[in-house]
Amino acid sequence: MIPLIVDAHQDIAYNMLTLGRDYRRSVAETRALEGSADGQLLATLSLPDALRGGVGLVFATIFTEPARKRMDPDSPLGPATYRTPHEAYAAAIRQYDVYQRLFDEAPQMVRVTTNAELDAVLATWADGAPVDGRKQGIVLLMENGDPILEPPQFEEWYARGVRLVGPAWAASRYCGGTGEPGGLTVLGYQLLEVMASFGAVLDLSHMAEEAYLQAVERYPGPMIASHSNSRQFRNSDRHLTDTMIRLLAERDGVIGTVLFNAFLKDGYSKADRKETVPLETAINAIDYVCQLTGSARHAGIGSDFDGGFGSQHIPAGLDTVADLAKIADGLRARGYSDEDTQAVMGGNFLRILRQALP
Repeated sequence: MIPLIVDAHQDIAYNMLTLGRDYRRSVAETRALEGSADGQLLATLSLPDALRGGVGLVFATIFTEPARKRMDPDSPLGPATYRTPHEAYAAAIRQYDVYQRLFDEAPQMVRVTTNAELDAVLATWADGAPVDGRKQGIVLLMENGDPILEPPQFEEWYARGVRLVGPAWAASRYCGGTGEPGGLTVLGYQLLEVMASFGAVLDLSHMAEEAYLQAVERYPGPMIASHSNSRQFRNSDRHLTDTMIRLLAERDGVIGTVLFNAFLKDGYSKADRKETVPLETAINAIDYVCQLTGSARHAGIGSDFDGGFGSQHIPAGLDTVADLAKIADGLRARGYSDEDTQAVMGGNFLRILRQALP
């Protein structure tokens, strides 16, 4: 069995550009450089820690942030922020260039755009393969569709290696999004048609409920919610109702549990101590999806680590990306079989990727 974890959502390039965190440095090195200033969000991500912890495949985002909805409204406009579609495109290209540089300079990071490239990464994790030869596969996920200037232009992004697209973060030109309700626009329906022609994966996370339901009905290709939780744990439009979860499961999709305490517990704030959200809560969130859908086939991990929060605000027992394997221990303690545990830890997202890659 391949000891491989798939994390379906990490903002690697965004964090390198906005926080200056070199993904090739260990978490300990980054924390030492940044110090422990009051309010500093402690880093959780690094390539060395990921490889040590078994995270062999990541859906790495190209994330752009509309100026009207930026996470820190008091900060100056950052390198991922945009006001027009062409600014969104330029911001996305900056992040794409970050990944290009990493692929060129970090031999342990490998772009994955085809099944053959995926197989090559998985082979480095096979039983008997040398540990120091392990590679991390990177699949590019566009979070927020606005950098796609018009639907046919998705072909350009596909040629660059983008294999997954989430059309929304807040509302975009393609659909309603978190905090901004609405359905698919005319452009949104056109984008789905173009994406389907390439077999790309549709990421439903952040899509407004109306748009989500329309997309599940209309999109013929593979689909996931890369980083979403049940509203049973966090009751907001950012997350999924039971109906939304069931409909995605009926399409054989996968939901990645977000490991942010504020998305795992109603009322949690960054003034709270992480110990108020034990790792068991994250296991509960995964188990909820499995129980609701009747199997372990539709649950996964989409950590969203360093996506606007730090180690202080992830479940107690987790400190860095190297600790994700503890989730497997928690699932086994619940009585999950080895097969079902591996499905949640990576196999389910691998299944979706197999369907999408040429």
